[in-house]
Amino acid sequence: MLSVSDLHLSFGGIKALQGVSFDVREGEITGVIGPNGAGKTSLFNAISGFYAPSEGTVRFDGSDITGLAPDKRAQLGMARTFQNIALFRGMTVLDNIKLGGHTRLKTGLFSAFRYFGAARAEELELRRDIEERVIDFLEIDHIRKYPITMLPYGLQKRVELARALAMKPRLLMLDEPVAGMNREETADMARFILDVQEQFGTTILLVEHDMHMVMDICSQIVVLNFGQQIAAGTPDEVSQNPAVIEAYLGAAA
Repeated sequence: MLSVSDLHLSFGGIKALQGVSFDVREGEITGVIGPNGAGKTSLFNAISGFYAPSEGTVRFDGSDITGLAPDKRAQLGMARTFQNIALFRGMTVLDNIKLGGHTRLKTGLFSAFRYFGAARAEELELRRDIEERVIDFLEIDHIRKYPITMLPYGLQKRVELARALAMKPRLLMLDEPVAGMNREETADMARFILDVQEQFGTTILLVEHDMHMVMDICSQIVVLNFGQQIAAGTPDEVSQNPAVIEAYLGAAA
């Protein structure tokens, strides 16, 4: 589904990524781990089109998308969440989620402005799909009319996941989906991520610091350190890799 080949990214004299290469297999959950400053979010930004790599290629479903704009990647079926919550705080939960479906709408500018005919029918169909497929799935029907500012942190993260799912993504990229959550919220989010993979067949790439969750739900793991890829493999292979133990898991492990 996704192939990253010899990816390099620099900011002035700082080398954020140095020759990162890995594949994400269709229908699986792949994790990216590493210490703070390892280049994980920079990698996500390069894959999703927010940053332009200085070298290397990103291929999605066999096509080179290295030079493609973020909105074009979204139309191909790539969706993501962000490390810091990026919701529209003055809007309701439902309106935030509906924005995720904009890449699927085909109505022209004039009819959308007048809001009649095809535009209205398409809007109603989008809302019906979101309510049945996303809101019920993530168990957030009770807050659908709430403004984002009224929600606790854990529910805001779930709404951001819902907005990404509204795009019906083929590849879902999750940047630290359980950061700042308590144990119960983390368990709920891990369950939802597994359900997304199993019920929708979605391929998932996630960055996360919670090692227990990563080891439990990921089939493949890529490890970064100071912008370099130091390991890749199954959870068992990665957890026993001496370079990973020294750089991230801790020698005491």
